[in-house]
Order: sequence, then structure tokens, then C-alpha cells
Amino acid sequence: MDPLRQKSLRLRKLLLACVFAAIVISIVFAALQRSDWNVPEEAKQRKNPLPPSEAALQAAAATYRDKCAQCHGATGKGDGPEGKRHDPLPASFTDAPRMNAASDGELFYKMSKGRRPMPSFRTKLTEEQRWQLVLLIRSFARKSPAPETPSAPETQPAPGKQPAPGSHPVATSPR
Repeated sequence: MDPLRQKSLRLRKLLLACVFAAIVISIVFAALQRSDWNVPEEAKQRKNPLPPSEAALQAAAATYRDKCAQCHGATGKGDGPEGKRHDPLPASFTDAPRMNAASDGELFYKMSKGRRPMPSFRTKLTEEQRWQLVLLIRSFARKSPAPETPSAPETQPAPGKQPAPGSHPVATSPR
């Protein structure tokens, strides 16, 4: 084989290897993007410095409408018009058990850091605005409709059941 053909063959092999490597890297990157959030323990332990107040919720509502509702929906169900096009779908803030499992610091970290397709809000919102949003998104879980109840009214909750909705708020104290 002449030297020119050998060089051409080596170049094609190198190009094929580079394309193969790019495909593998893309697959690994995509797989990592779908994994669960990796929130540092230090971030999970952060406490919301803002006490729940009507003023904080009203301020957060304006920010939420502007920055979050298009994906997470007007009532926090994850059903916003823009969010339907994303994979993964936006989180629902109305899922009380899920919201109770997340600390305020964890919610703050996630909105600050972002993860595709959700952008980072660290530089787009002030720290106070992000903590206000933590208060607001927690309120969505408290407002979620109660599950269907049996037709016969109960006078007391059955053992192991939650008290009636509204008898205690979900995650009222800042963590």
C-alpha cells in the first residue's frame, strides 16, 4: 500500500474514533443529567432566614409569575405551558409528602443551582427573592385539594391517618 493511502486510512480511523468518543460522551452526559439532584449536606442544612409572612408571599408571587409559572404552572402543579415541552417535566409543588421531605435549604439550592432544563437563578434573583420563593412554593402544598373522602363522615381520624386538611398546615416553620 502506498504511503498516501496509509495516511488516508489512518486519518479515517482517527476520525471514526473521535466520532465514536463524542457519541459515548454525549450518552454519558445525558444519563448524568437525568440522575437525582446531588444536593450537598451543607446546603440541605440551611435554614430559611425569612419568617413566613403575607408580605413575603406577595413579593414571591410576583417573582413566581415572572420566572417560574411558565414551567411549574400558576398553582405549582408542574403543568405550565412551557414545562410540558421539557424532559424531565417540572416538579409539582403541590405534592405535600414530597415537599415535606425536602428541606428549605434543599429547595433554595435547587433553584439557585438549576439543572437542565431549569436555569440557575443564583444571578437572576436576589437571595431574599429565592428564600421568598421557598416560602411560596411550600404554600402550594398546603393549598392542594384534599383527596376524596368516604361518604360517611368520620368524627376522628382513623389510626395512622392524617388529620383533616386545614387542621394543621404543611411545613409551616422555616427549616
